Amino acid sequence: MGKRLLVTGASGYVGGRLIQELLLKDFIVRVLVRDPRKIAGQSWFDKVEVAVGSAESPEQLNLALAGVDTAYYLIHSINHGTNFDETEARIAKNFADAAESQKVGQIIYLGGIANDKNISKHLKSREQTGISLASTSVPVMEIRAGIIIGSGSASFEMLRHLTHRLPIMTTPKWVLNRTQPIAIRDVLWYLVQAGELKKSVSGIFDIGGPEVLTYEAMMQTFAKISGLRKRWIIKIPVLTPALSSLWIGLVTPVPVSIAKPLVNSLISEVVADPKHSIDALITKPERGLIPLATAIELALSKISSHDVVTRWSDANSFTAPWAKAQSDPEWSGEKLYTDRRERLTDAPIDAVWSAIEKIGGEHGWYGVDYLWYLRGLMDRMIGGVGLRRGRRDPDHLHVGESLDFWRVEEIIPGKKLRLYAEMILPGKAWLTFEISTEGGKTRIVQEATFSPRGLGGHLYWAMVAPFHTLVFPTMILNIAKEASGTR
Repeated sequence: MGKRLLVTGASGYVGGRLIQELLLKDFIVRVLVRDPRKIAGQSWFDKVEVAVGSAESPEQLNLALAGVDTAYYLIHSINHGTNFDETEARIAKNFADAAESQKVGQIIYLGGIANDKNISKHLKSREQTGISLASTSVPVMEIRAGIIIGSGSASFEMLRHLTHRLPIMTTPKWVLNRTQPIAIRDVLWYLVQAGELKKSVSGIFDIGGPEVLTYEAMMQTFAKISGLRKRWIIKIPVLTPALSSLWIGLVTPVPVSIAKPLVNSLISEVVADPKHSIDALITKPERGLIPLATAIELALSKISSHDVVTRWSDANSFTAPWAKAQSDPEWSGEKLYTDRRERLTDAPIDAVWSAIEKIGGEHGWYGVDYLWYLRGLMDRMIGGVGLRRGRRDPDHLHVGESLDFWRVEEIIPGKKLRLYAEMILPGKAWLTFEISTEGGKTRIVQEATFSPRGLGGHLYWAMVAPFHTLVFPTMILNIAKEASGTR
């Protein structure tokens, strides 16, 4: 039997892809997840050991790390409030202590290159995470990557949409800072090879692609590959990172909460330091490291063929700060508003399910899409995710993935789909579809549910209820028409 490896962040962008690669080797792979449903749709789900638990629980960490030879630390709290750095340090220390207690032989941590003296809070937090992990006797191999380019990565989506949508753009001076982007395939190469090392290793190792270039050059490279004209880029020194993140939040699918730390990281040069070279431990792939242009082409080909395995949004949940917490008293959200619609159709149940499963994204929301677009725009203007996240696959969903400003909470194929709202609103909202057969016909039940938070929540429902009379009857009608082929 091979080594037993634990992968944290299994529902995240890198973790979901790394597991796939590790299973091709002679490894026993265990994953640590809070909710197994988030990874149940992955092709590798039945090939791994699943440890259910939180990295904030020492007891659950000890159970997850028992018998593990090497642990991959891919946990990132980038979207967990303004004090995410404190959260990351605490979780990393918990993990290190549990690893030492369970006599884990090696921790492999994926961080970010932080060699510039002027580094952001985000990169500083990544650096501190490495220090916290290395605070025990367990050897820690800290692999620091540059900007990761791959289909579905937040950095790539930011680059792609900025370049596509803005032929002329005003930018801050950080677009002239040097970066060393690296293809996701090369990141996975180094992570897998690190897991195959015969001896434990301690130290910091930088990984970057074969080119060092400015962010402006990256945008121009993307434009050229996409067949776009050269972008006109006007540098404005007064455009601060905070303003830049707001602008990026409106133009790209990446919300302000994610854009802000990404932009802040660009205020410093993200270039590998030869003193932290990994070459003595791990040789480059025989094909060589992938140049930026090739990495962009590979990412675009995956997107066009709907073959995006993981996305940046898969591991992130965006909940308004006033949304009802589990610890809130029952009276804080006792009223439950519902909008329930039912319809019988002659369409077969599998056709109805197919129509429901492909809702959102490029297919739209079955009518009155301008109202959905307006709601998404309003959400983005106040820092929410809006509609631009789209969906990973145009026709099929799995639990835990993002779908515009919803997240898939439950799927029972052919029977039920429940979506949880991640737009900013004063409460919690769900949209549920259930189908069944009745007297040779198919019954569709569509229900929107809202649990208000305080007076603002009740006022919100009263304000949007008139629009529901336009949106929801049209939606269920067009789902039935789509299923029967008459739309």
